[in-house]
Amino acid sequence: MKLGSLKEGGRDGTLIVVSRDLTKAVKAGAIAPTLQAALDDWSNSAPRLNALSDELNEDKARGAFALDMTALASPLPRAYEFVDGSAYLPHVERVRRARGAEVPKSFYTDPLMYQATSAGFLGPRDPVVVPSEDYGIDLEAEVIVVTDDVPMAVTPAQASEHIQLVGLVNDVSLRGLIPGELAKGFGFLQSKPRSALSPVLVTPDELGEAWQGDKLHLPMRTWLNDAWFGAAECGVDMQFSFAELVAHVAKTRPLTAGTIVGSGTIANEDTGKGASCLAEQRTVETLRDGKPSTPFMKFGDRLKIDVTDAAGASIFGSIEQHIEPLGG
Repeated sequence: MKLGSLKEGGRDGTLIVVSRDLTKAVKAGAIAPTLQAALDDWSNSAPRLNALSDELNEDKARGAFALDMTALASPLPRAYEFVDGSAYLPHVERVRRARGAEVPKSFYTDPLMYQATSAGFLGPRDPVVVPSEDYGIDLEAEVIVVTDDVPMAVTPAQASEHIQLVGLVNDVSLRGLIPGELAKGFGFLQSKPRSALSPVLVTPDELGEAWQGDKLHLPMRTWLNDAWFGAAECGVDMQFSFAELVAHVAKTRPLTAGTIVGSGTIANEDTGKGASCLAEQRTVETLRDGKPSTPFMKFGDRLKIDVTDAAGASIFGSIEQHIEPLGG
């Protein structure tokens, strides 16, 4: 099934079930008012939401309406936790090679992760508002999973059973602010503003054979200003599966239902597939030409992120945003 949230009903939106083809939806308030409420009682709400999804896809759901992507909030307008990884080591290796540094051996056996911003997410058609172009505005196209309640110290095999939803995120980064923050040795803060989630989140069974080994095996398609930017393969060169990432986060603490875990920017060893963030493209250019030629985003620039099935149909709906100045 596919789930989303309308921009109504308060800060956490109104839960809707969305049809498989993303053309229509139905409110699910009789089951749970919000997606967070559904996740809090997932064992009871999921079967009822699935039944409503079946009715919707069979054109039998009462109160069904045409889906307007601009009316959607993030499926989770806010979350208790968003923990992001860097599971695609070709990206890490290239970035470090460009600055003459080696990748620590631990990166190949122990996931690199950080606590990201979760107090609010942008809707899939909301603008990215930034105070200054000098901050180095970048997109990061990633896959995310959402869990139910995860006990402390789960194994990856156990963690796999707690992955309930899959989606996309544009994890916005301000590259000009990152070096100074990392130099302090305490991680990201100002360099990581709010991110945007895909219009809908889907259950893993909805993905069929594209969901194997707790990884999504489809290309991450990105465009900048309507020009193709990349189609990196999500299932290729991912050093750690989502089950391993979830288990890593839960090593010393339980995870609350609604926890979001990100893959990190999709990147492949084969650079011919394009990139999923500007920093990656600029690194490839630096290694090839001695300097980058692709600029970071400017006010008015547009981005699009999407994943499609074998027939070319969007699975999660596309994230489509433009860059806007603060007060603009």
